[in-house]
Amino acid sequence: MMNQNQQATILPIDRKMLLSIREAAEYSNIGINKIDEMLKQPNCPFVLYVGTKKLVKRKAFEEFIEGRVAI
Repeated sequence: MMNQNQQATILPIDRKMLLSIREAAEYSNIGINKIDEMLKQPNCPFVLYVGTKKLVKRKAFEEFIEGRVAI
């Protein structure tokens, strides 16, 4: 159990700069496999690699989705 000094700050997804693939899927209602496939595309505008971990740049992801009719 965490005391007051140890409590982690939990940000809502829409306030985070970077999202995990799971968070991006929850946020966008797009499947995890589809998002992972999109992140693997060359020059993907919303992927950020931290070592081998892939994160989603939320604002760039939103702009990408808004400009599409189908994915």
